[in-house]
Amino acid sequence: HVQLVESGGGSVHTGGSLRLSCAASGYTYSRRCMAWFRQAPGKEREGVAGLGGGLGGNIYYADSVKGRFTISQDNAKNTLYLQMDSLKPEDTAMYYCAAAPWCGTVVTSSFAYWGQGTQVTVS
Repeated sequence: HVQLVESGGGSVHTGGSLRLSCAASGYTYSRRCMAWFRQAPGKEREGVAGLGGGLGGNIYYADSVKGRFTISQDNAKNTLYLQMDSLKPEDTAMYYCAAAPWCGTVVTSSFAYWGQGTQVTVS
């Protein structure tokens, strides 16, 4: 079983930065691929960034965040991060951490484990 707990969300102005964290526990095998998703009101959940098993080059970014967001992990702390810079109002959403043993693509159907989310608001 895998547990994921996100933190670090908040409200910022356009152009600001936030760093999200996802503390993970449980079987390491079950979280060899980790990712961040987001969901804005009335929209589908979308993959933002991914890291690990099965991804081309072991890393993925959605086109909308390339050059602004950076995904990383600290294996010693079992923590996944999402550094978000140059934030825009369209980045406003609930952000979720997700894990899977393997993920060829960063889509919701590839991930079995989810956190409860942390809200990011950019105005």
